[in-house]
Amino acid sequence: MAAGLGSLLRECPLLLPQNREGTVYEGFLTAQGRDFHVRILLPLDLQLKNARIQCSWHLKKLLDGYQQILKQRLQHSSNLVSFMMELKTILDVALKNRQEFHASPPPQYYSALIENIEILGWNKVLFVDPGFNVIRLKAEDSCGRDHLITLKFSPKYPTEPPDCIVDLPVQFFVTWTPLSSLLSIHSQFLAALESLKEFWNALDEIDEKTWVLEPEKPTRSSTMRRIAIGNNASINIEVDPRHPTLLPECYFLGADHVVNPLKVKLNSNIHLWDPETSLLQNLKEVLEIEFPSREALEKSDFSMDCGICYAYRLDGTIPDQVCNDSRCGQSFHQACLYEWLRGLPSSRQSFNVIFGECPYCNKQITLKMSMKEV
Repeated sequence: MAAGLGSLLRECPLLLPQNREGTVYEGFLTAQGRDFHVRILLPLDLQLKNARIQCSWHLKKLLDGYQQILKQRLQHSSNLVSFMMELKTILDVALKNRQEFHASPPPQYYSALIENIEILGWNKVLFVDPGFNVIRLKAEDSCGRDHLITLKFSPKYPTEPPDCIVDLPVQFFVTWTPLSSLLSIHSQFLAALESLKEFWNALDEIDEKTWVLEPEKPTRSSTMRRIAIGNNASINIEVDPRHPTLLPECYFLGADHVVNPLKVKLNSNIHLWDPETSLLQNLKEVLEIEFPSREALEKSDFSMDCGICYAYRLDGTIPDQVCNDSRCGQSFHQACLYEWLRGLPSSRQSFNVIFGECPYCNKQITLKMSMKEV
């Protein structure tokens, strides 16, 4: 131990043991003339593979992206001294990469970028940061919808393309050549918007003509809608952005006596689905229903609070469990009902299904949890 401590002091003189057992080391790791606070916690058997590393937020930020390498070195390093040597090497690399990333771009970077903006048109530019590292462009699709694309540039632009951040339901890839420019990115973005036109048309009609319970504020990348059917009953649909007129994935939420007939109708009428008809109209015809109208009803008519926590939204979720007794029909958050049933001495569980009593009517209620939540 003494020999090992001596080697550690030579390599990391600012990292010292904090207890007699040698399970806690704390101090500073030096790299490129800078000191970074670090704390190493070892198990009683001093096995590095089970060690934990605690560090300052600055060091943690620098090592972001190197976690897998650090984990591997913890698994394979023979002792703490060799690991700290490797940690210093990794930190040196991280600092060097960060310096290169934040290096000031050459003058031709700015001239090329400004020339690109002039060709594209300043009217399409919504935001430019002071260092010309981030630019946000706006675009309008053929249906008049507004969209944004954020571009993050490296100093090597235009040799390398910028990173593109978009709000699309599919991945957006930019084709880039040495002759490419902001205009070519904007044109490719417009083409991507046009390819998704029918998808957004379908969801816009649903948003406009039905009561969408979730998501509360859908983004353009959202492919899911939970649509109110009636009190304590809804349908969750997942639309394929590439094939928006095909039958979406459907999942019913609500009491069995309400949703079971809808499941039967869906299975019986699935042959009636017409890809030439709008998504909403197909859902109406296949399910043989009229969705509650936004003109005739308010959203509060479907926003029944949880019968346990007495709130509508809990950690971003709304009640999606309902008592199947037609005389009760009280709704609950899944998490609330799970905690309630777990506290009942009479409840029982079989794999991921919990059986118990409704907090309101005392009739049997069943809760099916996903396996990861059990």
